[in-house]
Amino acid sequence: MKTVNEGQEYMRDFSFDAHIFKEGDAYVAYVPALDVSSCGATDEEARHNIRDAVRGFLAASADMGTLGEILEEAGYEPEGEGWRAPEFVSMDRLTMSIK
Repeated sequence: MKTVNEGQEYMRDFSFDAHIFKEGDAYVAYVPALDVSSCGATDEEARHNIRDAVRGFLAASADMGTLGEILEEAGYEPEGEGWRAPEFVSMDRLTMSIK
């Protein structure tokens, strides 16, 4: 996979947060920072498939020359040979009344 870092050809590690939820009989994996999703018949399959989807998304972005811009917009920062993921403080489910 190409990167925008000084001609390096491959990223070593790339971290991302995925939300996994059940929709009917399928498990859906969604990466909000990149707006990429995938699914599977099981939780494990959805996790495997989202890795493939993110890998493909990053490769296509690198090929188009937009990888750096996309990652920076998503809150990633260049670090060494790769990118440092945004650090989330918490993940909360909030409930409120609406009128």
